[in-house]
Amino acid sequence: MAIASATLGWLAIALAATGTAYQVFSAYTLRRFFANPPSLPRRADPVTLLKPLYGDEPHLFENLASFLTIDHRGPVQMVCGIQRPDDPAIGVVEALRAAHPTVQIDIVIDPAVHGASGKVSNLINMIPLARHETLVLSDSDIAVSPDYLMRVLDALDNPGVGAVSCLYRGRGDAGFWSRFGAAGLSYQFITGVVIAVAHRLADPCMGSTIALRRETLDRIGGFRRFADTLADDHAIGQAVLSLGLTLSVPPMWVTHGCAETSLAALWRHELRWHATVRDIGFWQYVGMIVSLPLPLACLASLYAPAIGLALVAASLIARFVVVRTVDAAVGERVAPLWLVPARDFMSFAVYTASFFVRSVDWRGATLKMKNDGRISADTEQRA
Repeated sequence: MAIASATLGWLAIALAATGTAYQVFSAYTLRRFFANPPSLPRRADPVTLLKPLYGDEPHLFENLASFLTIDHRGPVQMVCGIQRPDDPAIGVVEALRAAHPTVQIDIVIDPAVHGASGKVSNLINMIPLARHETLVLSDSDIAVSPDYLMRVLDALDNPGVGAVSCLYRGRGDAGFWSRFGAAGLSYQFITGVVIAVAHRLADPCMGSTIALRRETLDRIGGFRRFADTLADDHAIGQAVLSLGLTLSVPPMWVTHGCAETSLAALWRHELRWHATVRDIGFWQYVGMIVSLPLPLACLASLYAPAIGLALVAASLIARFVVVRTVDAAVGERVAPLWLVPARDFMSFAVYTASFFVRSVDWRGATLKMKNDGRISADTEQRA
């Protein structure tokens, strides 16, 4: 028992020290990655924006409208997919049409289900209305800046690039718990993604943006190929890579609107996300423990108080450096500093719990996770 206790104690010390160094490295990488973004010319490419919708989310009108006020000279079509004729998102899209009468905004209302993923079923129903060869898919809770298409299309034009995805920061849209969620996205998740991209350790493809040519989508089998896949964005990226093409993540941000109104809602959302990432790459996910040095340092202090408390102080300083670096890259403060330690402890709890999850909640449905990354739905679900 004493040997096991000592082993766990020294393991916590080693992981906390490694995690603190990782935070410093994260801040350095973030600063370099976002330094001096190039100025780009306005584009005239015809583009179809694909927006699968479900319900009237907070700031849905503003999120959608941000895609229509971009600095772009060419024709832009927006296709909004909805699966229920009584969905309140329809009213939001109608208001968007009235506010932007010169933009082609099409609505597809189709309840057809093609697999366990409601979002992908929605996309399958939408794609026949897409008019242009360049397709840009993004989630309904994403908002963008005016230079969005310039940067995405510039990245897509690079030789050998098959798809472009975007980093995203959190924005709390529904009170305290949504801001709590935004802090986790901005100060923990994205730092790891930036390291992976900057040092070519991974090729992330995220629902914040997936831009690709129609030809590429056809070559990977269209959206139908992913109808029973939980991490459809990741799977699309892997399919593009299988063609011998590359994925690009340019140094830019989009904004993800967090809408959780309670701790329970935030827990369910983050547990689903963590379980999804776990099944994408198990051992890489295990390694994510080093992104949580503060809880590890507190555990280390139980075994060796002096060393542990020193690591607590060091990890707090390192975390605050990361926070300030992210805020500088984003251009505003995502969340107050005092929120960060509590946020780290919740992330540690979700991370630990995720190893025991085999089903997740999605839009009111329970999705069973299979070993091959596919899902099955216990109840009818739409997205």
